Amino acid sequence: MKVSLSWINEYLDRPITADEAETLLTAQGTPIETREPVAGGADVMLDVEVTSNRADCFSHVGVARELAAGSGRKLREPDAKLPPASGDPVEKLTGVANERTDLCPVYTARVIRGVKVGPSPAWLVKRLEAIGLRSVNNVVDVTNFVLMELGQPLHAFDMARLGGERIVVRAAREGEPFEAIDGTKHKLRGDMLVIADESRPVALAGVMGGINSEVKATTVDVLLESARFDPLCIRRASRALRLASDSSYRFERGVDPAGVELASRRAAKLIVELAGGTLAPGVIRVGEIEPKPRGVTMRVARCNAILGLSLPDERIVELLDRLGLSPKLDGGVVACAVPTFRLDLHREVDLIEEVARLHGLDHIPVRERIEIVARAPQPVIEARQVLNQSLIAHGFHETVTFSFVNRRHGEAFLPAGAAAVEVDDERRKAEPTLRPSLVSSLLVCRKANQDVGNAGVRLFESAAVWCRRGEKIDERRTVGLLMDVSDAQQGVRALRGAIEETLARLGGDVAVTFEPVDRPWLSVGARVLVDGKEVGVMGAVAPATQKLFDLQSSVAAAELDLDNLLSLYPPRRALRSLARFPGIERDLSVVVDESVAWDRVRGEVESLRPALMEELRFLVTYRGKPIPPGRKSVSFRMVFRDPQATLRHEQADGQVASVIEKLKSSLGAELRT
Repeated sequence: MKVSLSWINEYLDRPITADEAETLLTAQGTPIETREPVAGGADVMLDVEVTSNRADCFSHVGVARELAAGSGRKLREPDAKLPPASGDPVEKLTGVANERTDLCPVYTARVIRGVKVGPSPAWLVKRLEAIGLRSVNNVVDVTNFVLMELGQPLHAFDMARLGGERIVVRAAREGEPFEAIDGTKHKLRGDMLVIADESRPVALAGVMGGINSEVKATTVDVLLESARFDPLCIRRASRALRLASDSSYRFERGVDPAGVELASRRAAKLIVELAGGTLAPGVIRVGEIEPKPRGVTMRVARCNAILGLSLPDERIVELLDRLGLSPKLDGGVVACAVPTFRLDLHREVDLIEEVARLHGLDHIPVRERIEIVARAPQPVIEARQVLNQSLIAHGFHETVTFSFVNRRHGEAFLPAGAAAVEVDDERRKAEPTLRPSLVSSLLVCRKANQDVGNAGVRLFESAAVWCRRGEKIDERRTVGLLMDVSDAQQGVRALRGAIEETLARLGGDVAVTFEPVDRPWLSVGARVLVDGKEVGVMGAVAPATQKLFDLQSSVAAAELDLDNLLSLYPPRRALRSLARFPGIERDLSVVVDESVAWDRVRGEVESLRPALMEELRFLVTYRGKPIPPGRKSVSFRMVFRDPQATLRHEQADGQVASVIEKLKSSLGAELRT
């Protein structure tokens, strides 16, 4: 932000030197990048480094306000008293239709008739040239002057060149042509906002005016625009068209909501003074009413605790008062009315930062030792550590992948009824979609490993995923797992084992079950349930999905809800004494239909409630000769134990026989020998 020192001094009750200005601004968080004498030597141009959150400092009055607060000077506001108005009211001369109040919260228009466009006076030319701006004519120079004075962009239209002599704020039509005042020609997109007359765009809202309505030497009547636009809309249009201006720079960062009217009055006053003409009575205002200051409170004790100081209450109130915050102290709490131009002040800590800036960061003591208070570990942090340790112990490597994927990769993992979340950014043409699943990112990472010859890859990542459901964006934190498998059955079993052990380490004695599920990206899939509540899905990745990512080897994958997993921690376990007597193990292999899942076999066995059965464990599934097609062999192990005495084989035989009969009758199973 280039400012003229002599221009700044117009708004201070006593002049400030360049050295003092540089010292104060640097100490208050807006350092000077360069300092150059202006031609003639009577002025100095300061290039002030302003952070994007301090939109109030993108003007000479804003910088003067900072200097006044830091030096104890008084700020002198510029005169914005309207000149006498006469003739037809503005509503009879023009009209404004605002079709996009979401992108243009407020639009105002004034009309000045009978102006005489010509060269600007020497003082105005001098002001503009001191900060590197070129003089155009007295009307345009006034709009630029007020922009640099108050930070509110303005635009002046030649009324005679407006079709219908009215303004329409609307969205651009796709491919609509527009020629800017700098001579560049553009094709507009439908998401851009334009200021139009009854038939064509006359300005790209908040960015630049059009050559078809610019003020020229022949202009007689002027329509003066002062408005506020959505920062994201302005930034998107400016970058897409590579069209930037001093106006777009400020609108992108936010302007004072109350500055719209102030700047309009100031510009109307100067135009009448410098170009003559008559101001039409009234102003057309479409949109929001004038905003009011918002209230923010700050505890004095909290301020001193954060800063490590013992500032008196009076000192804190004085510093906040210099900033125009109208502080009122009551019972150790300072209530402030934050002016509308301070868009960055919303919370207590923001006010504490203001106290620190004006008191001086150099005056805050630095301790030689840092005091550390030992506190118990947070359960969520411990749970994350246990989760990572368990997966690493199973051979998984943690990854950090990019949040964006290409459209095809994202659409393959969209949940039913959901849509993709995409960004509209010219730099993200290849990968505009926020990933709906971590598995898509892990598959991209697996492809990169494939290209460099890595095999036996196991990956996991904890991160956010997104999808759109109606008008709302659903954001979730998940854990994604991916592993190479040579055999789908064995690979899914290994992945299931890693998930079961991880859940046991997080939750202890939780009931982990798996139920078949159908997902487009899985060939064989299962829902993962903990105590009956679904926490994710797992399975073998479908060949079509592997082909989509150009993978040459088979992989298994899982995606689990991170918050549900962390909520299981700390683990809860039931303790029991060690067995005093030996048990008996019996392995059974039964042939069942292909459609019969292990969970169903287990359910049938457990429904018998064998009195002495201590454990039921799955062993293996076999397909092939001599098992007929459409059937499979499921092997499992039963452990029997009598807690009161040594168990005899004939005691277990009866219970095993009842299990066999149950499976035959309910599942049509055959005992494989």
